[in-house]
Amino acid sequence: MAEKAIKNFLFLWEGSDRRGTRVKGEARGASPAMIKADLRRQGINPIKVRKKPQPLFGGKKKITPKDIAVFSRQLATMIGAGVPLVQGFEIVGRGHENPAMQELLLGIKNDIEGGSNLTDALSKHPRYFDPLFCNLVHAGEHAGILDSLLDKIATYKEKTEALKSKIKKALFYPTAVIIMAIIVTSILLLFVVPTFQNLFKSFGANLPAFTQMVINLSEWLQQYWWLALFGIAAGAFAFVQAKRRSRGFAEFLDRSALKIPIIGEILNKAAIARFARTLATMFAAGVPLVEAMDSVAGATGNSVYSKAVLQMRESVSTGQQLQLSMQQSGLFPNMVVQMVAIGEESGALDSMLGKVADFYEEEVDNAVDGLSSLLEPLIMAVLGVLVGGLVIAMYLPIFKMGSVV
Repeated sequence: MAEKAIKNFLFLWEGSDRRGTRVKGEARGASPAMIKADLRRQGINPIKVRKKPQPLFGGKKKITPKDIAVFSRQLATMIGAGVPLVQGFEIVGRGHENPAMQELLLGIKNDIEGGSNLTDALSKHPRYFDPLFCNLVHAGEHAGILDSLLDKIATYKEKTEALKSKIKKALFYPTAVIIMAIIVTSILLLFVVPTFQNLFKSFGANLPAFTQMVINLSEWLQQYWWLALFGIAAGAFAFVQAKRRSRGFAEFLDRSALKIPIIGEILNKAAIARFARTLATMFAAGVPLVEAMDSVAGATGNSVYSKAVLQMRESVSTGQQLQLSMQQSGLFPNMVVQMVAIGEESGALDSMLGKVADFYEEEVDNAVDGLSSLLEPLIMAVLGVLVGGLVIAMYLPIFKMGSVV
């Protein structure tokens, strides 16, 4: 039923109201007949109903986490102002610029009108509303503080997405440079080296070993470039599939990533920040600690930390303090453990975890900013070795001839 609700179409309609005035507008529904029936209930005599044409290019935009964060903030404002939930969804949905988001919100509105509570309506769309989101909404509905919880969700989403963008920024720069180095090297081997090769043939002398090796590589690439492309594509596909299907391989990658110099430190700090931010948000919403740990495990973004959080959950469920289970995991710095201990003793765990999250998010921000300056000389050296090595290989025979003359 949920899939049908979200697949409603957008129709353009024209009709006349009770006074005979010509009116027109847009409405969503499964068929023109349903649109006409709905218009009649509103006192409008439908004259023409047709499906709204989709754009020729582009189509629907994807629903992003930012869209979900903005929706949470808007709905929180509506509920806080006393607007009924169904009407709030109608206002936010109709006013959204993204057609896919409109469909999603109006589909949820239809479910609520059909008798579902907000938590159940959202849980039918796990792609956009994860268990953490649904658990917080459930807590807000039961405690009567839905507007406050939605506002916390919006803040949480904004901060976690900002953290993700920083991690992507940290990984993008070296990846982009490596790709550019491969492209530049391939162009030199395919187009520049053959020119020198024709020149060397006229020398009629043996070439230096380094030059001959580069020429052999160039000849192979000219003949089997398609094989090189296929190998890269097949390797990338196999890597993605292995990571997706093999838990052991994914854990190995996550564990290895945490040990990479500089980048590993950023990933560790990001995982701690996510852990602290998620647990602070859920604990502040009144979600029991043991129950909250399930959602926290999935939000850390690293299988090593996720596995550790689930082990901590088992320890906490037996009555052990959170700070002791964190200490036993060996993943959390002493400062984090001590702040959690203070939070547990003072009854302000959510506040302390929020401070930990703020501190580590700032640490990640600073580390990402410093990463570029640290990597620039290293990347320049790698590019220099690749391009300079090819240039030297091509000029070695000329230098050799000059020394003979």
